[in-house]
Amino acid sequence: MADHDALPGTTDVLVIGYGPVGAALCVLLGRYGVNTLAVDPVAQVWLSPRAIALDNEALRILQMIGLGEDAFERIAIPQVKMHCPYLGEFGHANTAGTIDGHPKLVTFYQPDLERALRRQVAAYPCVRFRDGYTLVDLRQSDTGVTAHLTDRHGHPHEISARYLVGADGASSTVRALIGQAFQGETYPEDWLIVDAKAREGKAIDHVEFLCDTARPTPHMPAPGGRERWEFMLQPGETHKEMERPEKVAELLAPWVAPQDLVVERKAVYRFHARCCTAFQQGRVFLAGDAAHITPPFVGQGLVAGLRDVANLGWKLAWVVKDRAAPSLLDSYDTERRPHARKMIRLAKLMGGLVMPRSRFTAITVHGAMRLGRLVPRLRRQLEELEIKPANRVRHGFLVKGRGHKDITRGATLAQGLVRHEGNIRLSDDVLGDHLTLIGLGIDPRAGLDAATQARWQAHGGAFVHVGLRGQHATSDIAFAEDLSDCLVQGSARGHVLVCRPDRVILHDGPATQANRIVEQCLQALTLTATQY
Repeated sequence: MADHDALPGTTDVLVIGYGPVGAALCVLLGRYGVNTLAVDPVAQVWLSPRAIALDNEALRILQMIGLGEDAFERIAIPQVKMHCPYLGEFGHANTAGTIDGHPKLVTFYQPDLERALRRQVAAYPCVRFRDGYTLVDLRQSDTGVTAHLTDRHGHPHEISARYLVGADGASSTVRALIGQAFQGETYPEDWLIVDAKAREGKAIDHVEFLCDTARPTPHMPAPGGRERWEFMLQPGETHKEMERPEKVAELLAPWVAPQDLVVERKAVYRFHARCCTAFQQGRVFLAGDAAHITPPFVGQGLVAGLRDVANLGWKLAWVVKDRAAPSLLDSYDTERRPHARKMIRLAKLMGGLVMPRSRFTAITVHGAMRLGRLVPRLRRQLEELEIKPANRVRHGFLVKGRGHKDITRGATLAQGLVRHEGNIRLSDDVLGDHLTLIGLGIDPRAGLDAATQARWQAHGGAFVHVGLRGQHATSDIAFAEDLSDCLVQGSARGHVLVCRPDRVILHDGPATQANRIVEQCLQALTLTATQY
């Protein structure tokens, strides 16, 4: 529920847009204690068909901001099948099992997720939401951003913020006001998306793509007895015609008898593949669909927005709290834009498989995919999702250099089950919201002097000792017994690594060099972006 007190005149961070990306950013900023204001023209959660899939990375980010497995319903998807009407099944992806403690792929009901995020926001007094306000202009200075808004009655309001984040969707006003180009393409085809309910015990348990040249159709289950179909419109078909109940029933007849059909939502969409040339201009940032739009064929639209939030949230907090130089924020665009572009390219590739333009194209492309499965390496890339670009930071806020062979700077720290204070938990829950110096099989403070420890903690740093299975705490700092054998690996024992709050590995080295490692990380926090 929105707070209807008077609109404040100042805030540290102003978030434009209160969809899932904006709300997730608000939760993170709230966890870090940052004074945050979010505004949106409407108070209600939007119920139109939108995102339906999340991967293990997205679920891990939601875990990071406090949403446990029971926060919203999800269905684990064991496999994704691709079917050609001329060749049969030509592609298959194994999505069973887990990565970093979470299912590889789930479907969900977006309104439930948004409500869960808003409940989390309400737990932080430093975060406020006001509905009924629309951004009309903004001005930047060396010290902040002045936003000009109108309320639902047309009355003007002005807010001063240190930073502003546009999470206001594909038609972003923020993006337009900063003159940011939105490069890419809009697909010429329209798609009818139909969500049916009352499908308990009748819906499929996997995702399938029926790659028919006449009418490609993705099809998947969703929580709450729901099922979704997406139908590509043929030339000459209109939105009005396709949304008629009789037409919807005709399209769904192969799966649902007309008398059993209960349509929850239906809408016609046109897909886009676009990305900004920069996610930042001065003190203004873009996140989610405001920065990039990914075609839905690999289920990465909302996932990409959550990656933005995880990357940007802690950086804003560290700068606002004077733990880092403002130049730290420059790494947001450097780190996120390349990966967002890679995911868009993968989605476009997948779209080419789903939407063959002719029978010849379908037989040629789908046949090549089917033959490729006979090659072990290609089969592994396609079926075990190795084709998916790794979310690894190669340029940005990293300490340059090469560390231990089993530790990759810029990669995401693995997550597994650990025993902490007598309870079995996922390791991220022990790391919390800090910049963490982790000792692998050793107390990470062993090589630190008192002054360096104090400076580390003043910059938001914490310490965690990760022990081998069977080891026990040897000091008063947080201790996690590695039950999954994924954190303390082989010869890395006796080393330390620095993990950013977004779980990216910043630095590493022998524990005997912990003083140097911490000093270099502190220097990176306080130097200009070109110096690290």
